[in-house]
Amino acid sequence: MFDSSTLGKRIREARLNKKLTQEQLSEMVDIGSYYLGEIERGVKVPSLKVFVEISDALGVSSDSLLRDSVSAGIVYVNSEITKKLDTLTPKQRASAVEILDAYIRSIK
Repeated sequence: MFDSSTLGKRIREARLNKKLTQEQLSEMVDIGSYYLGEIERGVKVPSLKVFVEISDALGVSSDSLLRDSVSAGIVYVNSEITKKLDTLTPKQRASAVEILDAYIRSIK
């Protein structure tokens, strides 16, 4: 199920990471700043064209913006975790898995 609120939060987070105001980003993608605010609050869902333009303007992948908004985003997160684990030695990897297991147990 699609979550427009999470998508909006991700867009806002990426915009702030780029140190852009809503006005600056909205000018870059040729939309109104009020409309961008509605997107960031999850009130409105951007068209595919606007979504791609926002993603391009922010220099982020669409996957990173959608990862918590659609179930396919789980693949992105899993891929990121796998990349990080691949940089570790077998002993470090085992420790990381133990830490992850303990964390998962603590949040259930």
